Amino acid sequence: MRDKKEEILKYGRELFCSKGFKDTNVADITELAGIGVGTFYNYYSSKDKLFMEIFLDENVKLKKSIMESIDPEDEPVKLIKEFLSRNISGMNANPILKQWYNRDVFIRLEQQYREENGNNAVDFLYGNSAELVKKWQAEGKMRDDIDSEFIMAIFAAIINIDTHKEEIGIQFFPRILDYFTEFVMKGLMDSPK
Repeated sequence: MRDKKEEILKYGRELFCSKGFKDTNVADITELAGIGVGTFYNYYSSKDKLFMEIFLDENVKLKKSIMESIDPEDEPVKLIKEFLSRNISGMNANPILKQWYNRDVFIRLEQQYREENGNNAVDFLYGNSAELVKKWQAEGKMRDDIDSEFIMAIFAAIINIDTHKEEIGIQFFPRILDYFTEFVMKGLMDSPK
C-alpha cells in the first residue's frame, strides 16, 4: 500500500513541477503512477490535498536547508534578513513553492487546509526558527514581553509581503522589504518604554 502512495506523491510532484497546479489533473497522475483513479482517492480526497502535502513537504525542506546554512549566532537583524532573502530565492527557484505566488490557486488551497487542520496549521516559519526566537528572548536580544508565537506571526507577515510586490511597486520592492524587515526587527529588539 505504501508504494502506491509513494508513486502518487512522486508523479504528483513531477507533474505539479512541469505543468503547474491548474494544468495537472488526477487522471494524469494516476496514469503515470499506473493505478486507477479510484485508487488515488483511497489516499487523497482531492488533487488539492495532494498538492498541499507536497507543498508543505517542499516548504519544510527549504526552511530546514536555510536554517542549516545560516549562523544562529549572527545578530538577529542580519540573520532574519538573510533568512527572508534565501526564502524568497528558494521559493522562486522551486516550481512547487512558486505556486505560492499564484494567489488564485493558493488562497483556495490554504483556506481549505486551514478549515480541515485548524488556523495554526499553515505556519511556514515554525520549527527551528521559533526556537531561535525563544533563545534570543532568553538572551535579552529580543523583547520577551511579546509572545514568541506572535513574533513568528510577524515574520510570516513579512514573508507575505512578497505576494504584493506588484501592488507595492516592483522597482521599490527589494529595498522596501529590506527596510521593513530592519524596522520590524529593531522594534522587536528594543526594550519596551
